[in-house]
Amino acid sequence: MRDNGRVSDAQNSPETPEPPLAAGVDASGELLETQVTSDAVTVRRAPRYGRFIVLGAIVGALVALILTFAFSGQPADDQLGLGFDKGQVFGFLLLLCGTIGAALGAVAALLFDRSSERRARSMTAEHESTHRVDD
Repeated sequence: MRDNGRVSDAQNSPETPEPPLAAGVDASGELLETQVTSDAVTVRRAPRYGRFIVLGAIVGALVALILTFAFSGQPADDQLGLGFDKGQVFGFLLLLCGTIGAALGAVAALLFDRSSERRARSMTAEHESTHRVDD
């Protein structure tokens, strides 16, 4: 590398990358044409439904757990003599409360989705497509 006063000659430096290809020419030397189009799009934030549904099911499972231990574990004294232990009661309540919680989570996601429609904005999106020029 030689010194030319203030700036070194970067052409011979091994650290410099190769110069960029000329605009409109690809690596094989074929001519390229870029076409830009614009579209009007609506941008808004949408909730993730799966997360709302899973969160609702988890809250339902917690409610089932609380309800299981909120009541006494005494067997029922009725004519049929049905008695359930805490594990069975939790299982039944988990099915019921988990399903209701998931449904309420889905309804909450729908409500958030409706409210996000009010804050939607219209913007312009630009699409660039590059293709070879046929002679």
